[in-house]
Order: sequence, then structure tokens, then C-alpha cells
Amino acid sequence: MGGCFSKPKPVEVKIEVVIPEKERSKEEMSPNGKASPLIYKVNGTARHYHLEEHPIASNPYHNPKDVVEASVCHVKDLENGQMREVDLGCGKALLIKESGEFHAVGHKCPHYGAPLVKGVLSKGRVRCPWHGACFNIGTGDIEDFPGLDSLPRFQVKIEKEKVYIRASKQALQTQRRTKMMAKCISLSNYNLSSTNVLIIGAGAAGLVCAETLRQEGFSDRIVMCTMDRHLPYDRPKLSKSMDSHPEQIALRPKEFFRTYDIEVLTEMQVAAVDIKNKTAVFKDGFKMEYNKLLIATGNTPKALSCKGKEVENVFNIRTPEDANRVVKLATSKNVVIVGASFLGMEVAAYLAERAHSVSLVELEEVPFKKFLGERVGRAVMKMFESHRVKFYMQTEVSELREQEGKLKEVVLKSGKVLRADVCVVGVGAVPATGFLKQSGINIDSKGFIVVNKMMQTNIPGVFAAGDAVTFPLALRNNKKVNVPHWQMAHMHGRVAALNMLAHGMEISTVPYLWTAMFGKSIRYAGHGEGFDDVVIQGDLDELKFVAFYTKRSSWRWLLGTRTASCAESRRSDEVMAVASMNYDPIVSKVAEVLAAGRTIRKRDVELFVRHGKTGDMSWLTGKGS
Repeated sequence: MGGCFSKPKPVEVKIEVVIPEKERSKEEMSPNGKASPLIYKVNGTARHYHLEEHPIASNPYHNPKDVVEASVCHVKDLENGQMREVDLGCGKALLIKESGEFHAVGHKCPHYGAPLVKGVLSKGRVRCPWHGACFNIGTGDIEDFPGLDSLPRFQVKIEKEKVYIRASKQALQTQRRTKMMAKCISLSNYNLSSTNVLIIGAGAAGLVCAETLRQEGFSDRIVMCTMDRHLPYDRPKLSKSMDSHPEQIALRPKEFFRTYDIEVLTEMQVAAVDIKNKTAVFKDGFKMEYNKLLIATGNTPKALSCKGKEVENVFNIRTPEDANRVVKLATSKNVVIVGASFLGMEVAAYLAERAHSVSLVELEEVPFKKFLGERVGRAVMKMFESHRVKFYMQTEVSELREQEGKLKEVVLKSGKVLRADVCVVGVGAVPATGFLKQSGINIDSKGFIVVNKMMQTNIPGVFAAGDAVTFPLALRNNKKVNVPHWQMAHMHGRVAALNMLAHGMEISTVPYLWTAMFGKSIRYAGHGEGFDDVVIQGDLDELKFVAFYTKRSSWRWLLGTRTASCAESRRSDEVMAVASMNYDPIVSKVAEVLAAGRTIRKRDVELFVRHGKTGDMSWLTGKGS
């Protein structure tokens, strides 16, 4: 089986239709004739749980009535490097012309439905304008994340200088394609206490690892375990859409895990890892042997250490139940949020129109100062204040006061007392790696698991991925960094799986994240930690801007040019990251430039800002440095 990241191949004008193949119900069974089980912990004991059977119709695409063919344009209507959204009558497709060849794929990103025609086309792939996912235009395969599904690919043909697209109606309507995956050879042959691959953690990294193994033809046993009570879900939505139920934000339905024999242990906590005997020891005493291990346990939210921290109605948002409970308690009540982190700010935005009052307490002078800079932070703060969110900056909580056991007031070190019926804490997190301290797996001073470019730890056969790791970031000259982004966790899981199969793949991706507040999104690409300056194009007051985060190149100092002029030093500065609001798709464009290994100089963006959109943009078209 080929993986998602196959290199672009020459594609002739006439190609085969690639569609999401549905299988017969009997093919959803394991070869032993039994439905593949999920494993749930019930009353403290892990046991098999069989899902109900749902017959699947045979492949509908053999029926000509399900296929539509339409003339969409003249061959000269598109220049090389252009994309066009075309209507086939019962759905739309994205038509692309590159290197003289036409390609047609789904027009919406399978992640959140972004229109790909507004994205960025570069060297055989299109990048989503919203969240940076990348898709191969020849195969439709996803090549960078977030998201789990690929695009459907449609047949293109040229007749009498006209371009025709032939596509399945269902593929046009679904706009997504799940890559073909292998199935387990026979679960009946396995001992419940042993597995070939054990994945600790059921977030994006763990799920992508399991899916990638199956996509690559791995047919042995895979077990995922999680402390959560739910199957993998879209965790970033917990603070953006707080009333979502687990089923609404599930990354895959229950049937998916059964179909592809990915077993899940829920509410199961690993207490220790014995690397000598290749065994994971669970908190309840259950032991499971493994051949390959992925540790993707993520982070644990920090709690407040002030007086009264055990009072009722004080929450960390970690599960759907946490988020749902906060919404219920906060409606028409007084809310205090501690920490102007992404989580804290997203929660404040979500509750602003539901709560009687929302107060936000933060140690810094402005929100996001270290990440987005003071000017952008102030613009965001102003937007929140216009929605009745009250800020208490450069202070912290000294006491939580209760009445009849429930939170009533939050006392600040500044002396201010805030009325509070519910408090949400977002003051950071620590890697959930305490159970590894005596394992022999290399952990740094902050508790992060140290991995190489292949997501391997210092122990053969043991890999780690997601928020709990530090890894070499190619964008920063392979500096070991921790990047707790949703997109990055997906890629970590992908790379770990490929290297479990000895593919020798090294991680090389541009970090990409986003936040959504009051119907507006900030997109961010790169790694701007330690930036020296911010160059801004646009209007911060109108919340339409792009910000470039620059840092002085260290190599000039190493060469002894400490006497270089200020102007010369500024010319040597490089763009490390970019953020924007209402300026799509510039963040995706910059991400493509950085992904190609090209350098963006500060002088280039300053010229762009000086002359507005008419300035020199060679650094975005590949003609620059």
C-alpha cells in the first residue's frame, strides 16, 4: 500500500477515476469471520466490546447513473499554475493546470471545508488557505496536515480543445476520500496481553500513526490506549465550540475502528513502561507486551496553587464534559478566566455572549505578547473589550473564595475582588510524562521526551509524538523545539508510523496553527520564538493585517561582524514566522516558501509593506532568495 506522501508523478491528461471505495459488509469482517472489536474498560476490567453490524452496500460507482461528465472550459482558459472551481451540475470540482497538464480533485478541504481555489498551488500540491493542509494534485492524497482524509480525484480528458471532467456524484458530494487501508490478519490468534504496536494516547498523533500503519499495508495488531472515556476527538474544538458533544467532534466513527481493526482501550492509564521486557504496566495492574511503542500522551494542564484551589466550579478544559459543564454553569453568570493563553482567550470569546460577565486575569501586559508581539496583542485585546470582556493584566490570583462549597469570588494580588460563579484555568501545561521517569527513555529537564528527526527516542523500537516531545525543527536549523500544535501532532504520528516500518522518513514540515475568536481567525505559520522585530502590513484597528516575525541571522555574528552597520544587520534579518487576520491566503503562501527551504529577508517584507500590495513579492513566488 502506498502512503499519503507519495511524490508527485507525471499524470497524463486521461486518468482513472479514484473514488472512496465502499466495501461489502462481509469484507468489513476480520478474516476469522468475526467483527473486529474495540476494547473498553468496564468496571475496572478491560474487555472486548463488539459494535453492532451495519451492512454496507456494494460499490455504487459501477452504476453509470452515478457518474456525471461535463465540459468545464476551453484548454486555453487556464494558464499554467492556475486553479478554477468548476460546476458539474450535481457538485463542484477543483480544476488545476500545471506544467501543461490538467488535474481535477475535490474543491473543499476535508478538514473544515475551506475552498481550495483560494489556497496556494505550488509544485504539484495545493495548500488549504485556512489551516495549511496540503494535497497532491495528481493523486488527491493528503501530504501535510491537519485532517485525516484525502481529496477525491476525477477523470480529466481533452476533446476538441475542450476540457471534460468525469466524476462520481457521491464523490462530488462528499468531497473527501479515505485512503485504502489494510486489515488485521486474524485477531483470534492474539493474546490479549500482547500487541505488535502499542500506542499510548489517542489524540491526533496516535490516531494518525495507527491509520498510517494500515495505509502502508501493516496487518498486525494495533492497540491504542487512552485515559479518556472517548474515542479520538477534535480537541481544539473544546475551547472554540464548547457545547459540542463527543460524537459531534469525533475524528472517526466507531465503525471505522472496527473496519480497520484498530483496538482502543479507554479509561486506561499506563503507570510505567518496562523497556527491557517491552511491557506497558497499567495503573490497574494489567500488563501488555509490545514490539513497537508510540508515546503520545500530550500535556497535563497546570492547576492554580492559590488558597481555595479545591473550591467547586473551577475547571481546566480537558474533556468534552469539562467544556459542556462550563457552558452550563456560565450561562447568565459571572465567569473569571485565568490566563490569556489561546485556550483562555477562546473560552472568553465563546462565553462573552452567554455569560453575564467575563473577566480575564493575566500576568503579561497584553495577551499573546510573547507569541504575536505587543501590537498584535493589543489589537486582539481591543477586539475582546468591544465584546464586554474585562481584562485584569499584570496580576494573578491570590485566593478563590467559596460560599456553601462553591466558588463565589476570585481575589487578585492587586487587591481587586471579582465576582465569579465559575472559573476556567488556562495557565499552561506540562508534558504528561511522569510515568516515564524510571523507564530509561530520555526526558529533558522540562519533562519533554527527546526524539530525533524520525520521532525515535533513545530506545530502539520506542517512538514519541505530539505535545510531549522536543524534536529537531528543520526550519530552525534542526534546533530541538516543542511545538504543541494540532497540525504538528498529525505529522509526528505519520513520521513515527513510517519509521516503525523502517521507511527512513525524516520530519520536515512548517508549523501551522490557527485560533478563532468572535468569528475571526488568526492564522500562523513558522516558528517565531525569540523574534527581534515585527513588520506589519495592513490595519490593526480594522483587524485586517499580516505580521512578519523577524530575527537577526546568527551567522554574521559568528563571522565576527559585530561592527556591521545597523542597515546591514537589518538586511540580514530573516522572517521566522507570519500571522494574519482577514489576509488569506498569505500565511499559506509564506508556509509554502518556508517549506521549500527558501529564506525570506526582512528587507523583502519591508519593501512589500512600504509599497503595499504592489510591492516586490518575489519572495512569495519563488524568485527571491
